[in-house]
Amino acid sequence: MNTPNKLSMLRIILVPIMMFFYLATFMDPWGKFIAVALFIVAALTDLLDGKIARKTNQVTDLGKLLDPIADKLLYNCGLLLVVVDGTIPAPYGIIGLAILLFRDFIINGIRQVAATKGVVVAAVWSGKLKAIFHYIHIPMFMTLAGTSKFLGAFWVIFNQVLFIVALVVFAVATAITIWSVFDYYIKNKKVFETKEGK
Repeated sequence: MNTPNKLSMLRIILVPIMMFFYLATFMDPWGKFIAVALFIVAALTDLLDGKIARKTNQVTDLGKLLDPIADKLLYNCGLLLVVVDGTIPAPYGIIGLAILLFRDFIINGIRQVAATKGVVVAAVWSGKLKAIFHYIHIPMFMTLAGTSKFLGAFWVIFNQVLFIVALVVFAVATAITIWSVFDYYIKNKKVFETKEGK
């Protein structure tokens, strides 16, 4: 297993550890901040593995499959945490999470159809852009879950500003998530085409 694939595996391993610290209420609010740090480290591995793979010519079919799986686990689990605990208020968080899960369900379907024809569907730019925006707002909401426990005028203002900025980024991420479904289909629609006479 090459270095990029090891980074993808590390991202997968960090997900349950990150979830543990976020859910460890006996460590609040510091458990939330540890979870934020772990999420950021995991997100950085996503930026590194692809860059290293392309620069050192270590792009593999395993990497094309492993990388998006690691990405989905990280941002889906991260978003689930801040939706379930109400940091992203209903119904916005629930709708955004539903759209993200539905999108991943559709993309997995495209990948499975492609796999039956011996084709590996690689990530497209819109998918990566979507991941980046989710990587930005999720740790912001996670931080908010921790700092909301702090008292004082400064923290009230800080939390209000952080919430607004995170909500805007979340809205943009959701819009890109929707677009990425169409982008994947357009770039891979030949997978669904049948050859007549065969």
